[in-house]
Parts: sequence; C-alpha cells; structure tokens
Amino acid sequence: MIPVVGLDHVVLRVRDPDAMLDFYRDTLGCPVERELDIGLVQLRAGSSLIDLVPVDSELGRKGGGPPDGPRNMDHFCLQVEPFDEESIRRALASRGYRAGPVEARYGARGDGPSIYVEDPEGNTVELKGPPFAAEDAPHSIQRMPGSPLPPPGDPDAGQQQ
Repeated sequence: MIPVVGLDHVVLRVRDPDAMLDFYRDTLGCPVERELDIGLVQLRAGSSLIDLVPVDSELGRKGGGPPDGPRNMDHFCLQVEPFDEESIRRALASRGYRAGPVEARYGARGDGPSIYVEDPEGNTVELKGPPFAAEDAPHSIQRMPGSPLPPPGDPDAGQQQ
C-alpha cells in the first residue's frame, strides 16, 4: 500500500495567468512561493501548492493546446479555517466572484461547511471549513474497513466503523 497523507499540489494549465493570480493570490490569499522561468508559478495553499502553468509558456506548450474542451477535473478543495461565511462571501464579491450556497459536504476530515466558486478559467474550487462537531453533523461518518483514522482533534477520532 502507498501511504498517502494529503494533497501535495494541483497543477492548472491556464490561459490568463494574471486573472488566475488575482483569484488565487489576491482573493484567496495564497502567496506566491516561487516562479520559474519555464513558465510555472507556485502558490502556497496551507501545506499544499497550487501550480499555475500558462499554456503559452515553455512548460505549458509541452501539454498541448489550451484546455477548451471537456474539463479533466471536476473540482479541487481548499481547507479554510476559520470558516466565516460572511467574510468569505464579502472577500469573493469584492473581487467580482460569485459563490454558491453553503452546504454541508463530506471531505477528508468529515462533514463540514463548504462553498463552491469558479476561478477565472472555469475551474470549480471548493472552500471547505473544519468538520462539524459530531452532534452537529448531518449524518454519521462511515469509514471503509481499514481506512485511516481522522486527524488528531477530530471529534470522531477512534469511531471507525
């Protein structure tokens, strides 16, 4: 078995790097960690990275033309703590982004609040808050036999089913 412990990075091939930096760096607050001359900008998203590769850069041309057909990714999820719906909506709206409704969704740490928003190139980004307390979760957490236990501090730690 391969011991996967979390999301390391996501690579997005982009048509408009400036618009994407406006969204990920300036709106979501992911700082630029490094830029390489081959056409790669890496942004820090907590313990993970979001890589932006312009399709017309040296690196981007290796992947073919711009992505204008069917998407090859449904969405990716960024953990947001604290999860304050009002401030998240205000920050997104102030930069022209429209968020969907807050819904309880299941993720790596359990059920918690989340909002979907699209970046400038149509990629769906889920902004997900910390897990609900066990008594507030919309349903009980079910784990496959042999699945790892949740992170320390998870109210359901040790209740593997």
